[in-house]
Amino acid sequence: QVQLVESGGGLVQPGGSLRLSCVTSGIIFSIYGMGWYRQAPGKQRELVAAISTGGRTNYTDSVKGRFTISRDNAKNTVYLQMNSLKPEDTAVYYCNADRVVVGTPYSMTYWGKGTLVTVSS
Repeated sequence: QVQLVESGGGLVQPGGSLRLSCVTSGIIFSIYGMGWYRQAPGKQRELVAAISTGGRTNYTDSVKGRFTISRDNAKNTVYLQMNSLKPEDTAVYYCNADRVVVGTPYSMTYWGKGTLVTVSS
């Protein structure tokens, strides 16, 4: 059974920091690209940051320079370090694992249940 379990969310003041973690089980973590998505009330889910199996990262423009995604293959865990948080970062943050099935047009993708981040004074 595949599980992605996020933790580390909470209430933080503007300018503060949080570190999200996503522990996975039931998959071969090292062969999956990992991502953090977020969904604010009334908005669509958006990709925040992603890290490839080789460690290549990409970020949405609004978090560049403030957020850092990393992975620890030995711990089957992906992290999102969030600094200089802003009220507009308030959202439920979801962990995603994704890989293309070689030789097919299909991908295997899994989601966590999310962790709430609230940035407010």
